[in-house]
Amino acid sequence: MKTNKFFLVAFAALVMHSAASFADDRVIPAEQLPAAAQTFVKKMFPNSTIAYAEKDGYTNPTYEVHLMNGTKVEFDRKGVWEKVDTQLEPVPAHLIPTAIVSYVKTNFAGIQIVKIDKEPYGFEIELSNNLDLKFNKAGALIAMDD
Repeated sequence: MKTNKFFLVAFAALVMHSAASFADDRVIPAEQLPAAAQTFVKKMFPNSTIAYAEKDGYTNPTYEVHLMNGTKVEFDRKGVWEKVDTQLEPVPAHLIPTAIVSYVKTNFAGIQIVKIDKEPYGFEIELSNNLDLKFNKAGALIAMDD
């Protein structure tokens, strides 16, 4: 009886490990990205090419695109962007709500927005001076982190 319990526990552990590995990121051809994600990359980053793309999950997958210039873009299952991290270059202005652009220009003249992340409360951005700012959906500052 003890032997059967051991095999049952071992089998359960194997199944759980296999299921967890299915959720891991896996590299995919750029052509397998949702059409909206492909269009977004071509439009927002016309001078850069995709180094590689990843897909995470099966039933509700997310995607991550890494460009040759170091930019990383995360997309939801439909190919709608959720996060753009350009490292050192400015995030394309079309992605940033006008109120946030205005706030940064007024309060951080000469500092660039290098990362933008959609959050349930609004947006989180990172500036080129490593300051993180959080804004609500209306574009009002709600928090600041260094």
